[in-house]
This record gives sequence, structure tokens and C-alpha cells, in this order.
Amino acid sequence: MSRLGDLIRLERTRQGLTHKQVAKKCGVSDKYLMEVEAGTRIIADDQARRILKTMGMKEHSESDFTLDDIAATVDLQSAVPQLTRAVESKKAVPRQQEKAVAESDPGVAGSIWLDALSGVLKHVPVYNAVMKEVGHRLLPITNGKIEDAPADKVYYFMAPDNDLRGFRVQRGDLVLVVPAQGAVDGAIMLLQTPQGRVLRKVKRVNDYQAMLQKYDEAFESEIKNYNEITFVGRCVRLEADLT
Repeated sequence: MSRLGDLIRLERTRQGLTHKQVAKKCGVSDKYLMEVEAGTRIIADDQARRILKTMGMKEHSESDFTLDDIAATVDLQSAVPQLTRAVESKKAVPRQQEKAVAESDPGVAGSIWLDALSGVLKHVPVYNAVMKEVGHRLLPITNGKIEDAPADKVYYFMAPDNDLRGFRVQRGDLVLVVPAQGAVDGAIMLLQTPQGRVLRKVKRVNDYQAMLQKYDEAFESEIKNYNEITFVGRCVRLEADLT
């Protein structure tokens, strides 16, 4: 399935246009447009952008989504049902009220498709060792969750050192953290210490102790009681820079 074709279909659906209407507007055949949306015909990026621009879709929005963000991240097919509901809700708003909203906040006009996508995409923050936000990543949401955790509780943590290099996590790599208040055997976990937040591999020793492992140039470990450890979260995904 073509993601650009999905995006064209999504915008056409948002505007309530038929294939024939869009094709006439953009100077292409309706058969060509249907094949692009169905994914049976490849469309070049510049052609897709021209069609979307002709339909009136802006490349940048008040929500900081771009065509590249969307096409590279989300399964747009999953947004269509939400978009349909959003369009139907918009039709139910009296024209005078709709006009008043658009005049009070011009950024709202034409952004219904973004409202639909907000249910399937989220800007997930990236934090450094002192929990200062230094960026974000776009991740898809499934039933309000990311990696089976509440979407608003998930974030990326930037590895501050090479303490886990032997476990393939190096300084500057990003790990996706989901909440966890107890030890998860064999997992890389984010811990709160008096010196700040650190990453350690955790092995359960018994019901009241865990082994905290690190592996830079040499393997090191220490056994601590659970009441001495503050578990912040479990790392479920790694993003590394190969350059």
C-alpha cells in the first residue's frame, strides 16, 4: 500500500471530494487517482505534493506534522475511520458556529485530518540525563497506548555514558522507556539514583534483591535490596546512530 496514496485518499475524504472532482482539479485521470490510492500505481513525491497542494492541504501545520513525518510513520489506513467521524462531526456544526471558530483561530480551519491523526500519532519527548527535553520522535498509538503503556507516560531517554556498551547501548543512543516500578528480570531499566538517572541491566536474585549490571570495558555488577533501588521504567526499544 502506498503511503502517499493513503495521504491523498485521506485528504480527499476530509474534503468530501470524489475521485472525478480531484482528478479534474489536478489534471489527471480519475482512473490514475484511484490506482494511486489503491497502491497499484507508484506516484512520485513531487506529483503527490502537487495534488495535495492543489486540494488545498498545507505541508506544515500548527501541530508540527509534515507530509514526510506522516508518510514515514503512520499507517494512514487506520486514520480513515477517525477522519470519517471527524468529518461527520464537522457537518453537524452549524455554519455560523463553524465560521466563528475559523475566524477566532484560523489555524483550526482545514486541520480536521490532523485532529484524526492526533489519535494515531504522538510526539514522544526525548530527555537527557537531567530530564531536560532535547527533542522528540513520532510514534504510532494503538488504542491510546504505545508499547502497551499509556501514551502520555512513554518517553525516550538518551544514554549519558557507555556503562551498557557491552549490552549494545552506547552514549547518545535513545532508549524508549515505559513505566515500571519493580524489577523486570533480564531487562535494561532506568533507575533513579542520588547522582541522577542511570541505565542498568537488572537480574532478579530473589524476592528482595536484584543484581544491577553494567558492561563498559569490563563487566561489573552489584547486588542491592529492592528498598535501596528506585525503578523508574523498563527500556523496550533502542535507537542507535550508525554514523
